[in-house]
Amino acid sequence: MFTGIVEELGKVVELAGSRLRISAKTVLDGSKIGSSIAVNGCCLTVVTLEQDSWSTDVSQETFSRTNLGSLRVGDPVNLERPVALGDRLGGHLVLGHVDTVGEVVAAAPDLVVRIPRSLMHLVVEKGSITVDGISLTAYDLTEDTFKIAVIPHTAQVTTLGVRKPGDKVNIEMDMVAKHIERINASGAKSTKTKRWWRR
Repeated sequence: MFTGIVEELGKVVELAGSRLRISAKTVLDGSKIGSSIAVNGCCLTVVTLEQDSWSTDVSQETFSRTNLGSLRVGDPVNLERPVALGDRLGGHLVLGHVDTVGEVVAAAPDLVVRIPRSLMHLVVEKGSITVDGISLTAYDLTEDTFKIAVIPHTAQVTTLGVRKPGDKVNIEMDMVAKHIERINASGAKSTKTKRWWRR
């Protein structure tokens, strides 16, 4: 479980097959083999630890469903350790499970991101959304885009400062919205079943 508050801007130092190595310092504190670290919002497992870097193995499934497949050596990445019980929840509840890859339409500070229309019903005006692992507030919704007001601090300490139109970004929809949708869908199916039996 994460909060979407980026702790550190790491850098890709090696990408060989499924093995991804990232330079870091802050997120290494307290981490060990088997720990989770979110990379651009993707929950990944630490498999090796060095003094100033760590490595993870990325499955082809993850590469195909996130923007990690387009990473190159030297690229910056957003890093966050899991939240500890008792910590302040500075952002919102983030699972580290990417729902879709969006496309930057306009760069920060007035960031505009396009996502599939089929997911826009899960975006709420002034509601939480995760972009590249960053807890943000969406507004000015259209049929397939939302806008984010990116403050200078966020642009400086995350990948949003270098994202440009056409870039791909990982999107995790609000967990509460997804659960409500699932419950509503299950309720509708249950009602249809009851109606069938009444016949």
